[in-house]
Amino acid sequence: MIFENAFFTEMLLPFLLVFVVVFAILQKSKILGDGKAQVDAIVSLVIGLILIGVPGPRDILVGIMPWMAVGVAVILVFMILYGFVAGDLSGSNMPSGLKYTFLGLAAVFTVGVVLFISGMWDKIWDSFGTSSDIWMNIVMIVLVLGAVAVAIFSGKKGK
Repeated sequence: MIFENAFFTEMLLPFLLVFVVVFAILQKSKILGDGKAQVDAIVSLVIGLILIGVPGPRDILVGIMPWMAVGVAVILVFMILYGFVAGDLSGSNMPSGLKYTFLGLAAVFTVGVVLFISGMWDKIWDSFGTSSDIWMNIVMIVLVLGAVAVAIFSGKKGK
């Protein structure tokens, strides 16, 4: 099938994704000037071709995309189910706590997937040491992050 062909999945789709996203960002931000669609297209083309020419970043992008699709599908199902209960979720009707919860979950999911796909997860896990050391290291990391959070969020608010 054409969708299982390596040229399609490892060359064409990543190129198109990067080209379209970079082009959209350049058009929206107008970094290279207003009304410069041709320049934006050339820059996007070059960035997309560089991605295809360098195997490391291309492999990471190819590995992340299926996980992103799964994450989007899970969020979609949650939003549909939440919409049945809470009603309209458009605009300002969505509670800010829910927005921040989704932001946090998306950030943790994205970092986890990138670490897993790039192979860094095993290196990080191995750096914790033996199984008895792992929990001690995790407790220390949580304590340090907790102390940093208290220091950041307990300061007085200025006018």
